[in-house]
Amino acid sequence: MIASDLQKAYNQTKWALILRGLLSLGVGIAIIARPMASVAALALVIALWALFDGMVNIVRSFDLRGIVQHWWVVLVGGIISVAFGIAALYYFPGLSLTFAVVWTAYWLTVSGLIAAYIAWQERSIGVSWGWTMFFGIVAIAAGVIAFMNPQATLATLLGVIAGFALISSVFLFIAAGRMVGFQRDVRNATPNPARA
Repeated sequence: MIASDLQKAYNQTKWALILRGLLSLGVGIAIIARPMASVAALALVIALWALFDGMVNIVRSFDLRGIVQHWWVVLVGGIISVAFGIAALYYFPGLSLTFAVVWTAYWLTVSGLIAAYIAWQERSIGVSWGWTMFFGIVAIAAGVIAFMNPQATLATLLGVIAGFALISSVFLFIAAGRMVGFQRDVRNATPNPARA
């Protein structure tokens, strides 16, 4: 019974990883094939990615319900992702592009502030702090530039997203391959009445 549930969970996880890997690969190739033809393509990618990823997570959360205690976290994340994807398509392309610029600038600024705080703490205890502070200042400056120059931010994001999508697809396919190995190990570890 438990082995059968594990087999089912491994199989569903494998297919979820394969689907996400195919999506990542498709996104990466599409961005490289038409890098700057239209920034609206980035908006569409963000909206569709949110929709697809949210749907996969919603379905996955119900599969995890009997196995993982906090399965509802995956469900809530999926619902939020789908809601954002729908809103991004409705307010196309403005919401997606605004989100991309604001998220990038916010992330850079917050990372810089955290690094500056860590550098201050390092300095107070007598640890080398110069490089941490340098990173903090550069990240804060990059966040300000990202807010002030949305076009450059979007162009940079296109390259980053393409690279991330291609690299993540490789890792997702590797993880799916590992699921096949795990399934085989579970199958070999469970007694088979036909072999007895």
